[in-house]
Amino acid sequence: MINTSKSINPPTDELCNFLIDKLGISQSALELGIKRASLENSPLPVVMWSYGLITLAQLDKILTWEKNN
Repeated sequence: MINTSKSINPPTDELCNFLIDKLGISQSALELGIKRASLENSPLPVVMWSYGLITLAQLDKILTWEKNN
């Protein structure tokens, strides 16, 4: 878990759409990831990977996508 006093912004609609449309992440997995990311105040992709909701290869694709957008 990342400890910080600054709140992390919720994921953008664009990121959520990328996860569902391009990576095939289920709506329920995304909802769980968003909930956990909010509770842990951590970035969604890292939380989803740490909970086994996405693979390391998918995490790499997400981080590449975020870097380019």
